Amino acid sequence: MSVERTASVAWQGEVKTGSGTVTMESSGAFGPYGVSFPSRAGEPEGQTSPEELIAAAHASCFSMALSSALGSNGTAPEHLDVSATVTFSMDGGPHISEVVLRVRGQVPGVDAETFRSFAEQAKDGCPVSKLVAGNVRVSLDAALA
Repeated sequence: MSVERTASVAWQGEVKTGSGTVTMESSGAFGPYGVSFPSRAGEPEGQTSPEELIAAAHASCFSMALSSALGSNGTAPEHLDVSATVTFSMDGGPHISEVVLRVRGQVPGVDAETFRSFAEQAKDGCPVSKLVAGNVRVSLDAALA
């Protein structure tokens, strides 16, 4: 089974002074949202960036992977709070230098060490983590709430 999802961007102008709009085409879930280089390299000022979109994708993917792993163990989470912070760096040329996943969970019947172990497995197994593996450092801060 394979599934495709599409997002689109309409861009006008040169990178440093231009701007665009990003739209989630497949779902229609949101957009169009503004995107520009100044909002990427500085303050967002109400616009998004590729890094914020990657952070949303990674947090969502990791949440699903962790929920699945815990559920398969018979210890489905009551609640997971997950964030992903993606760092965009201009040092040595523009690149994404790091992703930090942070999760706080309420999981009955699971101790802190077991939760951390499942979170590490989810971090390594989530498709977005696999996408960036070998290119970007992905770290994890996992704890029970």
